[in-house]
Amino acid sequence: MTKKLFYEDSFLREFDAVVTGCTEKDGMYLIELDQTAFFPEGGGQSADEGELICRSDNATCIRILDVQEKGSRIFHMAEQFLPKGSRVTGKIDWEKRFSNMQQHSGEHIVSGIVHSAYGYNNVGFHLAKDYVTLDFDGILTKEQLLNIELRANEEVMKNIPVEISYPDKETLKTLDYRSKIAIEGQVRIVSIPGCDVCACCAPHVKRTAQVGAIKLVGMQNYKGGVRLTMQCGFRALADYNRKEAIVQKASALLSVKEDEIVGALERLKEEIYRLEKEKEALFREILCGRAEKLAPDGKTMVVLEAQMNGEQMRQYVNLLMQKEIDTCILLNGDGTKERDKYQYIAASRTQDAREIAKWLNQTFHGRGGGKADMVQGVVCIKQEEIKNIVRRLRELF
Repeated sequence: MTKKLFYEDSFLREFDAVVTGCTEKDGMYLIELDQTAFFPEGGGQSADEGELICRSDNATCIRILDVQEKGSRIFHMAEQFLPKGSRVTGKIDWEKRFSNMQQHSGEHIVSGIVHSAYGYNNVGFHLAKDYVTLDFDGILTKEQLLNIELRANEEVMKNIPVEISYPDKETLKTLDYRSKIAIEGQVRIVSIPGCDVCACCAPHVKRTAQVGAIKLVGMQNYKGGVRLTMQCGFRALADYNRKEAIVQKASALLSVKEDEIVGALERLKEEIYRLEKEKEALFREILCGRAEKLAPDGKTMVVLEAQMNGEQMRQYVNLLMQKEIDTCILLNGDGTKERDKYQYIAASRTQDAREIAKWLNQTFHGRGGGKADMVQGVVCIKQEEIKNIVRRLRELF
């Protein structure tokens, strides 16, 4: 059984140990130690990473990529072999460990507040590299979210000690604590007095001030409740810095003060909408002019165009169908590549337009369809083939 130093001191960054076993599995080496400060994945918290340095030469350095616990055994996963009996010094990736502890202790604070204030249970917790999510079995409003965030940061400012205990079964029966799963054997309780009492197997900060700022950055409805996205400590600072840079960039681009960005964007949105409407009207005039100049050559008209969007294509086909023709097929693509994608729309009064789509799709590995009077889709045609395709469509349809 490996001695769990991470429970004795969650701030232990370096330790000495002896290799008690090393086996190979799926191209990785599973190293066992007599004692370890590496926390294995568990309780919603990812495993520690770091390195093992051989004390015999102080040169051989083995990177620990993952740590997993199976029963009473803890396996440190690496890409190099370590002989049994080797004496090593373990070094934790402290930046990752401390960040994980900040997020996890912050989660306990937030979950405790939500539970006491609104009676909701934390039914899911995921601590990823870049974000943390908390799932609750009830709905929260935006106003309640702001209140939770404020209260959570107040608990941080109080610098409350984070207490760890291992109550016996009789004491546990009298204890009101949160737990997402049924636990067999000894239960480890993490308490933040006046805020939260929860069963948890992960290492935590020693006092709430070490969590740093708690920022709830998102909320969405999820499985009848809500999912919160949270950042704590240095992650919250990094998130603030990232968003501050975005705000400063937007301020510079819009040539307004930071607190005037929203108003400037609203005005810009209105201007874009106005210009889009003007553009649509002008383009319709252009389409009408193009359609007027085209003279039918038989009952089937095949037209080749470029750089039209879907709505413009439909307008153009409808305009062309006002001429004395039975069928109109429009191919739209710039033809600048050796093999280019062409959008198509086909309309007909006398035959099933779906047959046109079927032929195009089968011949040119395309996709699309529609109703008997009009179809649309996309095909991929070689540049040198396009003129022959236009001629072939006129002959077939």
